[in-house]
Amino acid sequence: MISNANGSFTGSTTILLPQSYTPAILFTGITPPRNEQVQDLAFPKNSLDPYLKDWVLVPQNPLMYATPQNQINATSFRDPSTAWFLPDGKWRVLVGSRKDRLGLALLFRSKDFINWEFADHPLYSYPNTGMWECPDFFPVYINSTPMGAETSTFGPTVKHVLKVSLDDNKRDIYTIGSYDIMSDAYTPDSGFENISSLRYDYGKYYASKTFFDDRTKRRILLSWINESSSLDDDMKKGWAGIHAVPRTVWLDISGKQLIQWPILEIESLRQNPVTLPTQSLQQGSLIEIKGITAAQADVQISFKIDDYNGIENFDRSWSNPQLLCSQKGASVNGGLGPFGLLTLASMGLDEYTAVFFRVFKDSNNFKVLMCSDQSRSSLNPTTDKTTYGTFVNVDPIRDGLFMRILIDHSVIESFGAKGKSVITARVYPTLALDDKAHLYAFNNGTTNVGITSLIAWSMKKANIA
Repeated sequence: MISNANGSFTGSTTILLPQSYTPAILFTGITPPRNEQVQDLAFPKNSLDPYLKDWVLVPQNPLMYATPQNQINATSFRDPSTAWFLPDGKWRVLVGSRKDRLGLALLFRSKDFINWEFADHPLYSYPNTGMWECPDFFPVYINSTPMGAETSTFGPTVKHVLKVSLDDNKRDIYTIGSYDIMSDAYTPDSGFENISSLRYDYGKYYASKTFFDDRTKRRILLSWINESSSLDDDMKKGWAGIHAVPRTVWLDISGKQLIQWPILEIESLRQNPVTLPTQSLQQGSLIEIKGITAAQADVQISFKIDDYNGIENFDRSWSNPQLLCSQKGASVNGGLGPFGLLTLASMGLDEYTAVFFRVFKDSNNFKVLMCSDQSRSSLNPTTDKTTYGTFVNVDPIRDGLFMRILIDHSVIESFGAKGKSVITARVYPTLALDDKAHLYAFNNGTTNVGITSLIAWSMKKANIA
């Protein structure tokens, strides 16, 4: 019986170094008759095929599965990670699972990539987090270089990142910590699941996966963007769900979070740049950025704040940034903000998606809130218009405030503070379509804000063979 006869779930590719350069895919198979989840292996039918179109299942499948001895939950056991190789001559791989409400990154070891032994402890677990999907475990260099580390790298020059996708709330959570190869134990530097957990993205972004690009020495992040349209609208479109623009990821100089930035290749699609001169964005200002295809654009804008007299005090009860963004949307006047960009805006502003900052005073420090407000994104009453937000770890005096936004018709990917915080939105305007879409800089705060630079590019359509 074929162990994936009832379907296949997520998997990961590993290049079998140092033994060979053969790619191998470990993935989850769904096995009849009870639809249990097992882990299967496939190799390329022709490793010389540059596109690796055809794959062959190994006859030993399934390689990892639930038994009475290991007590694995056979209905919650999926999404094997890329494997890594250690000096003891064994490969390691993670598989996501749960035991009741205990989230688990189960650990397996193998010498030959065929015969896998179940470790007597998970690499990491955490209570009351439910099913962990798509676990990802990889090293990052501690010197804050954009250069990525090969997955089997370990030692004093790297920290390790553990990312899991929480099935309960569809969030991708990550921690940064230390990996002890002798005990196969991972210890995060700080806590795991709470309101301030580290996330790749604070919008619609799930089931992510990184890989090491050996040619360019980058760690590249891929992810799925789920829908905001209704099921009926999805049926009419004939499709649902897309991939986000790939991102390069590396460790921030603080060592406390990752930096994410669109891969360099996306810049080859830029054309016809438009700039705005340095100017003051006055209270109530609305400045249109003309001369670009506003429905398909790459926009970078930098702000400078010179006057902090009108700044609002931060209330320590505002612990949930998404809720705060919902309560203090783009149309709610404040002291220092909201200011930012109105994307996919219709003429007359019946529709727009606002991406903006608000700055608060918190004792002797500042609290910077970044929001992606979808509340006015569409006149379609069935579309999800959830507003997203996060606090950004940035000093507006020392660092200024920087925002980059990639706009692609129904997708708005917003990068704050040069990649420290990212919010992805999925919107379906009914008026702001194609050449009817507009882009504006705005300030609805009582304090003037300076635009130190703005450059926007129309984006060509990618030629994907």
